[in-house]
Amino acid sequence: MPLRVTFVAAARGTALLAERFEDDRPLDQGGWDEVQRVAGALLPLAAAELRYCSPTPRSRATGAALGYAPLVQLALRDCDMGRWRGLTPAEAMAREPEAVDAWLADPRSTPHGGESLPAFISRVGGWLDTRPADDGGRIVAVAEPSVIRAALVYALKAPPQTYWNIDVRPLSTTTVTGGAGRWNLRFDGVPAQVPRG
Repeated sequence: MPLRVTFVAAARGTALLAERFEDDRPLDQGGWDEVQRVAGALLPLAAAELRYCSPTPRSRATGAALGYAPLVQLALRDCDMGRWRGLTPAEAMAREPEAVDAWLADPRSTPHGGESLPAFISRVGGWLDTRPADDGGRIVAVAEPSVIRAALVYALKAPPQTYWNIDVRPLSTTTVTGGAGRWNLRFDGVPAQVPRG
């Protein structure tokens, strides 16, 4: 039986423009409010046989608030951004514009002194490939949007540059099905409402 891994993006802890590399800040009030608004729709995922989360405060709090009681997985941590950790992208650009340009142009580069994008994608993909098929077919994992982007690049066997073209919104869900080395992206859309005339 193929595994079904549903990723839930952690609720936002800050405004988009204030997001930081490897941001360890907890959920703010806006994040808590977002979780409460969507909890009813995401609560059924708590029935998954295995429930995991990234080690960030936002991911742990989101998983707990949704009733998942998730197990923290270190492999689902954000990309190691070295000396840029805690900076906003704008702050990193102001301090090291050439380094940021090099990092965006070449996914293998590590001008920040941390982890390369392919290494990050491989780490997250390795976690995905080692999920225990014997323990059940359904898994839920609350993770930072960057981790979900890495998982999707891995699952689709896409070039690392594809990472920059995937937008994962807070509290969105993304599902992959399959098993080690053979993943498929699955869309479970809700049928459109037919307007009454």
